[in-house]
Amino acid sequence: MRRRRGLSIALLVGLAAAAPARSETVQLIPDEQAGWGLRNIVAPFTVLFLGPDYWYGPRTVEVETTPPGASLDLFYVRANFQRRYEQTRAPATIVLPRRIEAGPRDSVTIRAFLEGYRFKDVTLRVDDRTSKVVLDLDPLPNQLKAVSHTYFAGRSTLGFLTRQPPVVRVQRRPEGFTVVLNETAASPELASLLDAIHSPLVSRVAAQQLGEDLLVRVDLSDEGRARNLELRQREEREPARDLSRFSIELAPPGGVAETVERVRAALARLGPGDVGGCALAFEDALRQALAPDALARALAQRGDFVDPVLRAAMRRLGELSPGGVVATQDGARYRTADALELEAALSEAPQARGFLALLRGFARELGGAGDAGEELHGLVAPELGEADFAAVLARAEGAERACRAGGRAASATAR
Repeated sequence: MRRRRGLSIALLVGLAAAAPARSETVQLIPDEQAGWGLRNIVAPFTVLFLGPDYWYGPRTVEVETTPPGASLDLFYVRANFQRRYEQTRAPATIVLPRRIEAGPRDSVTIRAFLEGYRFKDVTLRVDDRTSKVVLDLDPLPNQLKAVSHTYFAGRSTLGFLTRQPPVVRVQRRPEGFTVVLNETAASPELASLLDAIHSPLVSRVAAQQLGEDLLVRVDLSDEGRARNLELRQREEREPARDLSRFSIELAPPGGVAETVERVRAALARLGPGDVGGCALAFEDALRQALAPDALARALAQRGDFVDPVLRAAMRRLGELSPGGVVATQDGARYRTADALELEAALSEAPQARGFLALLRGFARELGGAGDAGEELHGLVAPELGEADFAAVLARAEGAERACRAGGRAASATAR
């Protein structure tokens, strides 16, 4: 008996889950009837052919969409004037006036919209025999799949990755700016990615679907607004993921020389201890925690302001490495004082021994007060959420602390 009861409950739950969505009933009847006309004269004579329900019976239309759940705008039009407007959600049942009470050209327009899909509408006459309408919605041709954010040395870059080359408009606002991506839908995880974006220049990023367009609003911080930032736009294609990238760089006007000087000074303060010893335990843990393809994309040369920074960092790594040679995980060796070998080392930056550790030390010098989080995040994992990167960073720093503790224990034992 207990097993049968359990099966009955499971069956009821399954049936409830499979039940279709409840249809809403909407009254779409104008307040005023149509004027008396020819239909009132011929209606009694056509009852024999059309049946009494045609003229005098209730008039309803069932509306469904695929996928279900679309928002519906309902317009009742008489003599080219809108007489009634209602909103509901599919599936829905529309109650119309009886045909004898409708005008000869009365019509109903049904417009359906669902986020991520194109608008679709249909118009039908009130006096026809249509009793059911199914609107098949087509997906929008483009989708915003991911967003990357880099903050480094007083500059920020926002990257928007879409399935196809986007049609974009950038509009300035007092609080910041808005990126409008035409005929573009948001990916399901986009909201959480945008919530994690902030830096000393960017305070908030949020997206809103407005019809068939996706609006991404970027609010600048007080510092960002005070610096009168330039918005530099760039488009490129990522063949590996078959995605398009639209980037906006937030750059202070005329600030290149200041940035270069900060970078040089920060790199000059680094020493061999920043790229060796237990710093390599940090690096190994960080490398293992990050997806190899994501790390390769982050450290690839893209033609933006980070490229010369990475080049200078790789050159400095060579200066700090034994014999001026940068070694990779697979055993390749590059003398970075040579321009050609420097470029070769940059092409294998994710595998260069000491490079991630150097970037951590570099980021600490730039961030001030020993804080490497925001700067390092933008360099090695610009597409990873803030909380996820914080967890990765904490594990890598834990591996470094464990290395140092082990070294102290070994030293004590030797004494």
